[in-house]
Amino acid sequence: MKRIVSLALLVLGAAIFAEQHAAEERKVRYWVAPMDLSYRRDEPGKSPMGMDLVPVYEDQEGGASEPGAPVVRISPAVMSNLGVRTAKVDRGTLWRRIDTVGYVDYDENRISHVHVRTEGWVERLVARAEGEPVQEGQLLFEIYAPTLVSAQEEYLEALKSSAPGLIRASRERLHALGVPQAQIDELSRRRRVSSLVKTFAEQDGIVSHLKIREGMYVKPATEVMSLADLSSVWLMAEVFEHQADWVRTGLSAEARFPYLPGKIWKGRVQYVYPYLDAMTRTLKVRIRFDNPDGVLKPNMFANVTIDGSPERDVLRIPAEALIRSGRSDRVVIALGDGRFQPRDVVVGIETGDWMEIRSGLKEGERVVVSAQFLIDSESSLRASFQRMSAGEDEAPAAGETKP
Repeated sequence: MKRIVSLALLVLGAAIFAEQHAAEERKVRYWVAPMDLSYRRDEPGKSPMGMDLVPVYEDQEGGASEPGAPVVRISPAVMSNLGVRTAKVDRGTLWRRIDTVGYVDYDENRISHVHVRTEGWVERLVARAEGEPVQEGQLLFEIYAPTLVSAQEEYLEALKSSAPGLIRASRERLHALGVPQAQIDELSRRRRVSSLVKTFAEQDGIVSHLKIREGMYVKPATEVMSLADLSSVWLMAEVFEHQADWVRTGLSAEARFPYLPGKIWKGRVQYVYPYLDAMTRTLKVRIRFDNPDGVLKPNMFANVTIDGSPERDVLRIPAEALIRSGRSDRVVIALGDGRFQPRDVVVGIETGDWMEIRSGLKEGERVVVSAQFLIDSESSLRASFQRMSAGEDEAPAAGETKP
């Protein structure tokens, strides 16, 4: 029995000696209260709660050189299981690329509106439906108008008189009333009044709007129809308000359409509208594309990319490293030796997989790009425990009142 006790004392003494020897080799950074990590002293003592202060060594996390959020220490095995990956903070060039959406619209420079110049009735309608293709010079409709009949009769009387001035005035009146030159020449040749006056298409395109039917009474204020040439179309893209300063005329742009996968239309920003949409808070941008085959049709949806001017020599990190919250943006810094700490940052532009950092990081530091949410949650939990401990220290004991 005595031999067993002696052996146990010998082992305990050796353990104590080894612990003291290890403690001597490790240098103490400071002493901290076990229930209040913000209470620090340079030598051993008691905490405000009467507990012994515990040492914090130089090789432990949470040193004075690491201010801010609590530091989290993770063993190599856990880091491997979590798949923790880091990336270096460096400098480079970021392009102000705008990814947005848009829709195809008519090229307003290639739209013509058809009106009559006198009152009358539509007797024959050739272009009978919206979307119908027409060619330049094609007959659209015929109209009966008493004024046009009278003007033709006056012109025939002028021809009989052989008075050059009267003939010229009568011809100009027919032009002013919208009578085509071909019909005036036919009237001169046949010397017979036509009861119907023809209206022809002035351009190739489609009937984009049709407001008349046969037998309708029309007058100059009536919008009879509109013709749109689809060989060129506009793409109206919408840019968010915070990106309004990024876009200007002349920038290159690309468009992709869901119904034509793999095909890319290339163009340039033709016009930036000087106002924002009051409902969507977006800036409208116009891009023109050639459409000789007519594959792009009005109101088609498109994914649009506009390449803005570059920002050179900016501090950047992978976009996946950023943790966004309602109040701030932050990243998790890798301090080395399995230590990690969240840090608030101020971000700038985002381009593809990269994010500009305007403050909060230094070149050469490493940020966590995977499993950072778990590490950030652990740090936030530790910070909450520290605040709770600080609150308990400030609470008055039983029977005491605060001064």
